[in-house]
Amino acid sequence: MRRKRILTTVLALAAGLIAGAPPAMAAEADAGRAEVSIAADTYTWKNARIDGGGFVPGIVFNRSEPDLAYARTDIGGAYRWQESTKTWKPLLDHVGWDDWGHTGVVSIASDSVDPNRVYAAVGTYTNSWDPGNGAVLRSTDRGASWRKADLPFKLGGNMPGRGMGERLAVDPNRNSVLYLGAPSGKGLWRSTDSGATWSQVANFPNVGNYAQDPSDTSGYASDNQGIVWVTFDESTGSAGNATRTVYVGVADKENAVYRSTDAGATWSRLAGQPTGYLAHKGVLDAKNGYLYLAYSDTGGPYDGGKGKLYRYATATGAWTDISPVADADTYFGYSGLTVDRQNPGTVMATAYSSWWPDTQIFRSTNSGGTWTKAWDYTSYPNRENRYTMDVSSSPWLTWGANPSPPEQTPKLGWMTEALEIDPFDSNRMMYGTGATIYGTENLKNWDTGAKFTIKPMVQGLEETAVNDLAAPPSGAPLLSALGDIGGFRHTDLTKVPSMMFTQPNFTSTTSLDYAESNPGTVVRAGNVDSGPHVAFSTDNGANWFAGTDPSGVTGGGTVAAAANGSRFVWSPQGAGVHYATGFGTSWTASSGIPAGAIVESDRVDPMTFYGFKSGRFYVSTDGGATFTASAATGLPSGDSVRFKALPGVKGDVWLAGGAPDGAYGLWHSTDGGRTFTKLSNVEQADTIGFGKAAAGSSYQTLYTSAKIGGVRGIFRSTDKGATWTRINDDAHQWGWTGAAITGDPRVYGRVYIATNGRGIIYGDSSDSGTVPDPEPDPDPPAGACAVTYKVTNQWSGGFQADVQVTNTGTSAWSGWTLGFTFADGQKVGQMWNAEFTQSGTAVTVKNVGWNANVAPGSSVGFGFTGTAPGTNTKPAAFKVGGQSCTVS
Repeated sequence: MRRKRILTTVLALAAGLIAGAPPAMAAEADAGRAEVSIAADTYTWKNARIDGGGFVPGIVFNRSEPDLAYARTDIGGAYRWQESTKTWKPLLDHVGWDDWGHTGVVSIASDSVDPNRVYAAVGTYTNSWDPGNGAVLRSTDRGASWRKADLPFKLGGNMPGRGMGERLAVDPNRNSVLYLGAPSGKGLWRSTDSGATWSQVANFPNVGNYAQDPSDTSGYASDNQGIVWVTFDESTGSAGNATRTVYVGVADKENAVYRSTDAGATWSRLAGQPTGYLAHKGVLDAKNGYLYLAYSDTGGPYDGGKGKLYRYATATGAWTDISPVADADTYFGYSGLTVDRQNPGTVMATAYSSWWPDTQIFRSTNSGGTWTKAWDYTSYPNRENRYTMDVSSSPWLTWGANPSPPEQTPKLGWMTEALEIDPFDSNRMMYGTGATIYGTENLKNWDTGAKFTIKPMVQGLEETAVNDLAAPPSGAPLLSALGDIGGFRHTDLTKVPSMMFTQPNFTSTTSLDYAESNPGTVVRAGNVDSGPHVAFSTDNGANWFAGTDPSGVTGGGTVAAAANGSRFVWSPQGAGVHYATGFGTSWTASSGIPAGAIVESDRVDPMTFYGFKSGRFYVSTDGGATFTASAATGLPSGDSVRFKALPGVKGDVWLAGGAPDGAYGLWHSTDGGRTFTKLSNVEQADTIGFGKAAAGSSYQTLYTSAKIGGVRGIFRSTDKGATWTRINDDAHQWGWTGAAITGDPRVYGRVYIATNGRGIIYGDSSDSGTVPDPEPDPDPPAGACAVTYKVTNQWSGGFQADVQVTNTGTSAWSGWTLGFTFADGQKVGQMWNAEFTQSGTAVTVKNVGWNANVAPGSSVGFGFTGTAPGTNTKPAAFKVGGQSCTVS
């Protein structure tokens, strides 16, 4: 967990986006393939549920509207809480390929004067890994849509110190004024026009000087962490007039806190402040006149060996050390910090860097005079918890561990830098960890001696970085290789799997494969602190056992299974390519192929394997013992390449990759890699995958993340790449999608997409790939039916709904029509997976071609968005073919 996708995923990503210039390509172009269809198919997009999976460094509640809250992630965008469903809604899925860095959110601010307004400061890295500058996004509809103000510097949503904050703040009295703390010595910035334009506060005296590791030549750990938080004292202003007193936290151990008392005209170091620490948070209780500060000796989010909590009296200037643990006993820094706005004397803080045996949460009900702990020792190593934990909704949070006391599973958390008590509900608290958001809704039990219950409050927030995907022809529909939490076997895409891959647990899985003709045999490779870097399964990934490593292995690399599962080829980090017969108890070095090559298997011939490295394609026909370099030329010279062999056809290979300043695109070989032909109608391509063929087609459907016809997107071809259809849209781009893609061999049109921080996205098409009945029966025979109507999202003036219709009768439907009536004047706007007409308040919904046939006991679903002028009462009655349905 501690490496947080900065060494493998990002470096590979950077290589793919900003690689050096390869030589000019010499492959023969396929001049016959010039047709491009950019008209998007209608797709429904969802996440394969994991729930969480990454670091949540910030949670922000609006101070004037109940139940309005936002969460920010370091690489996976921002989210808004939906109280009706207790889920999170993603807000930055529109971020595209060129602006992939804007999926990293360094700060978020909700406007309490106008709760419809929300702001996000975005940018992932301040060093060369992110080629773009940061920006401030602003929304007047709670994140449903955004406008962007570009900044002349970078921001670091996934940089050291990202748990400090919030760096972005809205003046609670004059909400057109915002401040932003910048890293990299860029200082303090201000906007006076609601975030549209920004200028540096020229007279702010300190740009910060703290870097995690000044000697780091990559620029990652050596960046100045800069200005880290801004806090307004709302009591020093009035509605429409700028707040007079503003506090600013700076990454400077000797000068950590500054203040202005004249609305930012002048600034001065706060007198008497403690030194030797960084102030991670500054939270103000204006009612009692206290500024609380959480200090650590480092910037986090992983490190921190010492810390303190202080209280500053704003009226007198008195500083009080309110640390809940004696300095000699402190082995962690403090960061999470919150005040109960209903009872401002109640303060809570976290020991964010207490990795072992667990994090700690502290609570005071007398402004820091005394504290209690979430857990304490009875007699070491035994401990007593004030809480119970229920992770039944995300059971993988136990990590399949069985630790010895004082460790427990699941842990209370780690990297706990975000901690917030709901300002309208003293019983509700949320806090972020390195893997999820936890919360409770009976927090006040803490003070009565009763147990309070902690549960994941993370559904809808998907934050895994995906390295590889596999969709076998039988068994589980999806296997995944993930950063930080290893990977999962999804038997149901709509449910959270019970456990990640274990025995062994990899910190990150870098590659996985299954035997095409024996899908029960699966292999995965990954990174781990100690132990083997390869594992095998004989039951389609349900259970695993470790292999052994050749000498010198330092990382997972790529791995391939023979078509029948009889042997494996592995290209780990730190060692050359190796092969093994059986399950990797002994590996033998392959010859003729360089170390670090990407390896894949032919999907028909168990003795044929392929490799790629630095512009050369390699082929082995003796089970990986020896490889021979192909004579093919014109392939990308860099290593940002992904290739796959087509199931069912020996020697059919597709290769995607390259860089903008060299060979870049999609190549096809039908002779086992001896020659490749470049598709002229694909300008750039980074992934390639295969899925079920369309009806009438003998060739599998192709999927790619590519640039075609001048447009970046996710594309599908049903005719070997002769023509392409874009299947995503501008609202569904998910930043960088270059790691992996695969279709589903069992469901036509279904595609699985790897994202770098938004988890596994899957899409289902409204096009079944079949020829529809030219005269479908619009009214099926009368029979029993059941309807579930669910409003899944709602906003001012509009809503989204999902409808499921079940055939509860004994006869199959061959075409269906559903009728219902709205009670409050609602209007359907856009519908997917069905067609509709509306007359007044009456709505008639008909099947599309691919979902006309509904067997007894089966269901069909569709969804739509609509407008609701006032209330939004659900329809009370539904009919299919004149037959009334049971409604739930």
